[in-house]
Amino acid sequence: MAQVLEFKLPDLGEGLTEAEIVRWLVSVGEVVAVDQPVVEVETAKAMVEVPCPYAGVVTARFGEEGAELPVGAPLLTVAVGASSAPAEAAPASSAGESEGSGNVLVGYGTGAAPARRRRVRAAAPGAARAGSAPRAESVAAVVGGVAAAAVELDSLPTTGAAESPVPVISPLVRRIARENGLNLRELNGSGPDGLILRADVEYAVRAAEQAAAVPAAPRPEPAVRGDEGERIPLRGLRGAVADKLSRSRREIPDVTVWVDADATELLAARTAMNAAGGPKISLLALFARICTAALTRHPELNSTVDLASREIVRLDRVHLGFAAQTDRGLMVPVVKDAQSRDAESLSAEFARLTEVAREGRLSPAELTGGTFTLNNYGVFGVDGSTPIINHPEAAMLGIGRIVAKPWVHEGELAVRQVVQLSLTFDHRVCDGGTAGGFLRYVADCVERPVVMLRTL
Repeated sequence: MAQVLEFKLPDLGEGLTEAEIVRWLVSVGEVVAVDQPVVEVETAKAMVEVPCPYAGVVTARFGEEGAELPVGAPLLTVAVGASSAPAEAAPASSAGESEGSGNVLVGYGTGAAPARRRRVRAAAPGAARAGSAPRAESVAAVVGGVAAAAVELDSLPTTGAAESPVPVISPLVRRIARENGLNLRELNGSGPDGLILRADVEYAVRAAEQAAAVPAAPRPEPAVRGDEGERIPLRGLRGAVADKLSRSRREIPDVTVWVDADATELLAARTAMNAAGGPKISLLALFARICTAALTRHPELNSTVDLASREIVRLDRVHLGFAAQTDRGLMVPVVKDAQSRDAESLSAEFARLTEVAREGRLSPAELTGGTFTLNNYGVFGVDGSTPIINHPEAAMLGIGRIVAKPWVHEGELAVRQVVQLSLTFDHRVCDGGTAGGFLRYVADCVERPVVMLRTL
């Protein structure tokens, strides 16, 4: 007989509590394999394809595309193989348990035993609608060809054609079915030769009652227009950004310092590097390399504040975040161990993470754990900014546009490529002298890239 296992929305990590269904990748009645992606969801951090830890036939989907589900809510149910012996003779076998996923997400994975045993009920075509909200038909029934697929997977006995006698012996079973409005022809019996037992009918009744008690999945709330203007729900990525920026402003006493720097020599150095052959070096990678060198000299800015213990925690490794504008909004992917990477490696990783961000495929691990952030807002054609620190970090370096300006160079007025650099820092981790020393070192490296040779 088959077991119908319920797969719930797993904990995707990093404190995420809900996700929005973007696209279903399987339909009711479809056969799925272990670790096959079954739904694409959007969290406050990224788009994620969720793999199913069971192999079998999809018997129900919970929630329409666009609905938000909390972690732990049912996603779908899958009919998986189990013993063909009568269910009343013995407890659920461990056959279904051995088919668990090897692709573990937080909240489910290998070795998790099914919560309870369920049976597959064959329904007439059209009894359940793919993607519909939970209802009795979708919990207990398998539409269309699901029954046939379940037979192929689980070697289930069939009850024959619709015109054949219903395999029921007990009058009590018929009475329970009649009193609860169940069509016995829609049930697959778990007894010998498909015999419908009392347990089969009672399970179908319980499944219908449980499904009826589950409210329909919420639909996305449209923007509300009224005399006061347009209301746009603050949710998803935009909501997560709002919460984080508000917390940063609320908790961190931030200060911003800035300086103009002549970037002409830095641009010339990059041109020379790329002319020498090999992978191209990005300008952002050069600024990142300068930042990691500056953080070696001023480690106070690569730290965080532990309010609970009232301690400043200085970090040994630099996980460098960088702002990336995408169709979903501003995201901050993180280059791990940036202090050990050269300009070529940084260029490659920036390019990879930017592409993944634009595709909406960043994992939570690639969006968290940053210790210092680099923000190149110059791509928007602006000169300066006062960045908000990416909590719980202690500092962020902003880079304005590089533009030709009159500049005194070697005692004479000349046209040079000038950039404004701004550093926002947490005043709890250091004073202005340290922040100014960091920013001045960055500016010196921009104006004279050979300064970095001392630390290479």
